[in-house]
Amino acid sequence: MGLSASAPWRAYYGSTPASLDYPHLTMYQMLSQTAAKYPKQTAYIFMGKKTSYSEFMKRIEDAAKGLVKLGIGKGDRVTVCMANTPQALDCFYALNRIGAIPNMIHPLSAAKEIAFYLNFSKSKAILTLDQFYYKVAEILPELENPTEILIAKVADELPLPLNALYPMTKGARAVKKLPKTGYTLWYDMVKAGKDTVLPPHDGKFDDCGAILYSGGTTGTTKGIMLSNLNFNALGLQTIAASGYGEIAGMKMLSVMPVFHGFGLGIGIHTALIGGATCILIPQFSVKTYAETLVKQKPNLIPGVPTLFEALLRAENLEGQDLSFLKGIFSGGDNLSPELKKKVDAFLRDHNCSEQIREGYGTTECVTASCLTPKDYARSGSIGVPFPDTYYKVVTPGTTEEVTANTEGEICISGPTVMMGYMDNPEETAHTLRRHYDGRIWLHTGDLGHMDQDGFVYFRQRMKRMIITSGYNVYPSQLENIIDGHEKVLLSCVIGVKDTYRGQRIKAYVVPMPGVEPTEELKAELLDYCSGHIAKYAMPRELEFRTELPKTLVGKVAYRVLEEEANSAAAL
Repeated sequence: MGLSASAPWRAYYGSTPASLDYPHLTMYQMLSQTAAKYPKQTAYIFMGKKTSYSEFMKRIEDAAKGLVKLGIGKGDRVTVCMANTPQALDCFYALNRIGAIPNMIHPLSAAKEIAFYLNFSKSKAILTLDQFYYKVAEILPELENPTEILIAKVADELPLPLNALYPMTKGARAVKKLPKTGYTLWYDMVKAGKDTVLPPHDGKFDDCGAILYSGGTTGTTKGIMLSNLNFNALGLQTIAASGYGEIAGMKMLSVMPVFHGFGLGIGIHTALIGGATCILIPQFSVKTYAETLVKQKPNLIPGVPTLFEALLRAENLEGQDLSFLKGIFSGGDNLSPELKKKVDAFLRDHNCSEQIREGYGTTECVTASCLTPKDYARSGSIGVPFPDTYYKVVTPGTTEEVTANTEGEICISGPTVMMGYMDNPEETAHTLRRHYDGRIWLHTGDLGHMDQDGFVYFRQRMKRMIITSGYNVYPSQLENIIDGHEKVLLSCVIGVKDTYRGQRIKAYVVPMPGVEPTEELKAELLDYCSGHIAKYAMPRELEFRTELPKTLVGKVAYRVLEEEANSAAAL
């Protein structure tokens, strides 16, 4: 019997139950239950303005009426191209209320990308902010179906006196004035639907609840169909695995973007079905990080490692008491043990008894499916599977489970695993496979291993590997070593094309605040590396940067650095 069948990780659950009940409800119905239980509790805070659960449900009903009046109905797809604003939440749950499907994309997507997403999803409408109107308008001739443009304005959701002052801000002045026609204002759409009678909510728990996007295991864009159950199970599992029993009354820093599985699934939906308060952050800034923490005092912070690296650079936190932090969860990218040590030390120095708890998952299972137990952290581990979720490690390219501590491809089975890729049965069949145990397993395309107790260790994305002189080199391992140096804040290791070695290794390094990027430091770091890294895996180049490029969700954009370095090498 393999590790996956015996589930040894349950011995480390503490107070977390091994199994949960998953109601056959839609996301809207789950939220409705919470709102009935905590009607006066604040559902979300936006720029200081609070909205209660009862008010939120009223806003969702009004938005649903407006969407029905507009001609949106059951099964229709609507693209939500928004930052973390109240209208984004209203629209997401209103679409679920009427059985339509939100197609979630980043508002900073290029115009051609937006056209692709709209055509790919066959969307009947798109909701975006006024500052992005012209980007959407320019691609209308490329759209294959008539598409209604809905425009939301941040100013409509600001409290007094911010709403009055907003037009004078630099950001507002930079927004090009809207034309008189060619779109419908979100505010006007809601108002127009006030007398509309909504059909009964007849959604099913296994209906598609949202479409998110990912490169999958092959790197090409795919629409991931996630069900109501997928989202609801994630929320219930996350709350159970957190170790708090419940999160009602807590405050969640909802800084991860709403179009991303981590931001939507945990930062928004988990918080809301758990009766917590979302602190909506439409645009993250290191400059306002400290101010947000001190002023809002969030209890729970889910984020990617760069969010916690930014914590070390945030100004005006010296001497601040951060004891209000009760849960700090890292996911979405590899958290090096060295960065974890630095952040944990920072938290201790600021009167916080909690440590970063690393998790892991993929958009194909919404987001997290594994989390470090509250009292059983193991260095380098991404934790243990959620309740009712099973992990196994197989020989890459097969369904054969390997033994403990043997590297292979990580596979996941459980109630958060996606329905499939939209209109892509071939890739769905490649990624979702039925194994000899009868279960459907998600093949993640990630390398790792599981120890004898069921703790999981992530090694590397299978498609991110450097081959130099015939040797396999895993960038994240080298980054962990470089990040371990006391003068290093962050690093990124890439492979550069080399006629002799195939690829040579290059390291980009961001020094700690106050550390000068000198030739002496470069020599010191290379000498340090030579004592920790095999000769074949040693960086041949080391370049200092003040910061590293980030993806739209805040991960280090190693592909940007790869393209840059390889283009320069080709000259």
